Order: sequence, then structure tokens, then C-alpha cells
Amino acid sequence: MSGDTLAIQSLAHLRRYVHETLCHQNELELNYFRITERVLYRSGKPCGLFFCLHGPRSTKFTAIWENEGNTVLFYGSSGQRLHKAHLPSPVSLESEVVSA
Repeated sequence: MSGDTLAIQSLAHLRRYVHETLCHQNELELNYFRITERVLYRSGKPCGLFFCLHGPRSTKFTAIWENEGNTVLFYGSSGQRLHKAHLPSPVSLESEVVSA
């Protein structure tokens, strides 16, 4: 497992980076498998995003971005952590949260 420092400035860049990294780590064709995401909450406030790449034969590869530490953690299909990336520039999650 290695750590990277990246300059990602928006949620769109974050989404693209996570998708590309999950595909590259698992030797999957980019943009061939769908990726979903969910907002994560702590004490009723948004605290990050959960990404899930739905791969072949119902395999799932995941990543979690937590905004407090501005870190992305990547996990393999069996749940083992494969990679950690630190984002030095803060990314705002506020635009993603819609009041219910």
C-alpha cells in the first residue's frame, strides 16, 4: 500500500480520479463498468463519499473519501485496503447534499 499526494480541486475531479484508480488497480477497462456513490454522514452532517465500482461477475471495488482528513482509501473486492491518497486541497461536499 502506498500513499499519494494529489491536487484535486472539485468533486468532478475527485470522481474521475477514484474511477480511474479503481479501474487501473483492478485491470478493468475505463468507463466500461458503472460506479455509484453515496454521501456518508456523521452526527447528521455529511463527512465523505462512498464509491463502488461494479465490476465483472458481480465483484465490487470500493473507495471512501473522508473530507475531514481529505483522504481517499481504496479497497479491493475482499475488503483489503490497497491504497491511500491524501488530497492537499480541500474539496467541498456541500453542493452534493440535498435536504430531504
